[in-house]
Amino acid sequence: MAPTHERLAMHLKHPVAFLDRDGTIIVDKHYLSDPGHVELENGAADGMRALAAAGYALVVVSNQSGIGRGLLTREQVEAVNARCDHLLRQQGVVVEGWYLCPHAPEQDCGCRKPAVGLALEAGRDLELDLGRAIVIGDKRSDVELGLALGVTGILVATGHGMRDLEWARAAGIPNFADLGQAAAWVVAQDRARGGVPAAGAPK
Repeated sequence: MAPTHERLAMHLKHPVAFLDRDGTIIVDKHYLSDPGHVELENGAADGMRALAAAGYALVVVSNQSGIGRGLLTREQVEAVNARCDHLLRQQGVVVEGWYLCPHAPEQDCGCRKPAVGLALEAGRDLELDLGRAIVIGDKRSDVELGLALGVTGILVATGHGMRDLEWARAAGIPNFADLGQAAAWVVAQDRARGGVPAAGAPK
């Protein structure tokens, strides 16, 4: 799905929240191909509204290896994205861009998280300040995308998050029950810095 550009002018030099899809924004249903089965995760809409209100552009970056494995078509994945977008808009949330990696892990691409390809593409498309990004997701690869960009990566315990929770805690990675709680923490950190998101991980 192409960037919406609805508020593009507002986002010049604005921070961006890179968000995972399955297990973070919507319930992970394992290679989901039916838009009718899309269900928003706990806290997702609330968290995304809070981030947008704090000045973050909302961008979804998602590994969709089911395409590369022959289990899904790109059209099916984009139909699921469209349904997710519709449900979020009903909750007052506008996603500025939807980006996906269609490759299987063994294809050794530059866009499968934690590689930075999707983030760089979004940064070019939407003229975002990647130095003030945050990354939120339910997998270690999401957190490691943040590390690769030199910014804060946050783990949520929805989806597959419990699997990497012990690792995150041992590594001092911010971790929260869901996207809503993660967003509340991000906004509180920004307020403590005078309302300006800082580059890199919070001190």
